[in-house]
Amino acid sequence: MIKLISHSADETEQIGEKIAKKLHGTEVIALFGGLGMGKTAFTRGLARALGVDDGVSSPTFALVNEYSGKYNIYHFDMYRVNSWDDLYSTGFFDYIDNGILVIEWSENIEGALPENAIRITIEKGESDDERIFEIEGVEI
Repeated sequence: MIKLISHSADETEQIGEKIAKKLHGTEVIALFGGLGMGKTAFTRGLARALGVDDGVSSPTFALVNEYSGKYNIYHFDMYRVNSWDDLYSTGFFDYIDNGILVIEWSENIEGALPENAIRITIEKGESDDERIFEIEGVEI
């Protein structure tokens, strides 16, 4: 496990950029962490490093946002997913192996995550802007 500390949204985006450089195009990145922890900022940095020119925003109401760059990126929000039926209705399983999946609120679909998923837990640090990243499944 790798542990990194971010002191700002910019540094959080830089962590996403570092991880993007290690990706091959079909990874599942499971993000764990509460509201306001920087999950979308992380995804913004990752997507930018992979050539996404569109603005990255939280998929809260869309459930999934799609971005095209070096690879297809599918940015999921699983906050409102409470059952297998809910998960199937997102089309989640159709996206696996067709691009990079970045999943916010992975806590809600823990049992459906592939064994080889990159797992990133983000927690609040000592100050309001500090975030602690615990990263498993990728070397950076």
